[in-house]
Amino acid sequence: EVQLVESGGGLVQPGGSLRLSCAASGFTFSSYLMSWVRVAPGKGLEWVSTINSGGGSTNYADSVKGRFTISRDNARNTLYLQMNSLKPEDTAVYYCAQGFPRRPGVMHVADYDYWGQGTQVTVSS
Repeated sequence: EVQLVESGGGLVQPGGSLRLSCAASGFTFSSYLMSWVRVAPGKGLEWVSTINSGGGSTNYADSVKGRFTISRDNARNTLYLQMNSLKPEDTAVYYCAQGFPRRPGVMHVADYDYWGQGTQVTVSS
């Protein structure tokens, strides 16, 4: 059974940092591209970032480029998202997902086969 379990969310002040983790099991983690996707209050799903299977190639949404860093540890079957210089507009539920956007930057649910349960990130003073 495929499982993706996110952790690391919480409440942080603007300008602060958080590191999200996603523990994967039930599939060969090192063989798959992985992504982070978020849902902000009152908004639809937004693709955030994708990393290739080996970890050597990454892509980011313009809204987070330069502030967020996606990485992975294939030995630990874990995906990460380091979030720096957080803004109130980063407030959202963050999901890790197995898959990647077939059209660059375009969020399409069908591009992802498995999702975690999500972790809440709230950026507020």
